[in-house]
Amino acid sequence: MSDTDLQDQQPTPPSGEKLQKVLARIGVGSRRDVEAWISQGRIKVNGVEATLGLRVDLHDAITVDGKLIKRVEAAEATRRVIMYNKPDGEICTRDDPEGRPTVFDRLPRPKEGRWINIGRLDINTTGLLLFTTDGELANRLMHPSYEMDREYAVRVRGEVDDDMVDRLKAGVMLEDGPAKFTDIQKAPGGEGFNHWYHCVVMEGRNREVRRLWESQGVVVSRLKRVRFGPVFLNSDLPMGRWREMSQGEIDILAAEVGLQPVALPEMKLKAKDKLERLQRKSSRPLGRGERVRTLRPAGEGQSERPARAPREDAAPRKGGRGSTVAERPSEMRKRPARPDGDKPTGRGRGREKPRG
Repeated sequence: MSDTDLQDQQPTPPSGEKLQKVLARIGVGSRRDVEAWISQGRIKVNGVEATLGLRVDLHDAITVDGKLIKRVEAAEATRRVIMYNKPDGEICTRDDPEGRPTVFDRLPRPKEGRWINIGRLDINTTGLLLFTTDGELANRLMHPSYEMDREYAVRVRGEVDDDMVDRLKAGVMLEDGPAKFTDIQKAPGGEGFNHWYHCVVMEGRNREVRRLWESQGVVVSRLKRVRFGPVFLNSDLPMGRWREMSQGEIDILAAEVGLQPVALPEMKLKAKDKLERLQRKSSRPLGRGERVRTLRPAGEGQSERPARAPREDAAPRKGGRGSTVAERPSEMRKRPARPDGDKPTGRGRGREKPRG
């Protein structure tokens, strides 16, 4: 058999790119979102209902819920990232049939693409949420294979002993499979049967932190996410406010999941001034009329809240606001040197203390 015959028998590589990857890259949604929409029959390609694994190219017309998606294919995705300090009472969805406030209500509208939430927090959980216009970045940060650790400040009600902590770190069986904390540290604050802990999980399963503690017979009375991977929530970002991350911070975050740096899109002076005004407004605490309804466990009264412990690092800061994104320890991963202007602060610096 000739070489030509052998070449003729080689399978032809599939043309185009997977539909969910295309829509994620241009910011329509994360890959996980798009796969769910395909299964629900919400996406059509050239008028035909799409299927999982379908490949498309520039000549294909893609619609989501009947709306044609405009595609301007670029060599690089637009990659913007904002961090948001979520209050309780908000839900992680764009539209709610019950009319409840959502985490998207306060965010600025991006000129290109739309904000994709990187993971979710339930309605009663507060703290750090990340949003990006880059679907591939969102997908990698949420995918279990990249093992992005999530750290929570949690107040539990009940007796917690060393054996319970050891069980939670070794792993317990939940209804959806085994789960565990990779780290648990007791934190200052709390009194009586109320105790504060910082705990870390490697997955983003639904209500995982609450269910882990409740499996040991204690009740979670407050829960706040204070870190996602290398990104820390600190006191510079009041509850209910957002901040756009800098080029250096985004590059560190992208490097965590093996993505090359992408330059932030250039902005016209008018658009830049508008964004800066929005950010200055978002750096202020919420006004009285802006506050959402606070949800608390039944039977928990205001009198049970002890006074907030004084900060150990209460000395006035020098200079401007520090970075909230930290490099990983050198023994875990090596990073190329960065210019001094993009050098982040130390890993735990500026973290907001839990309220006792």
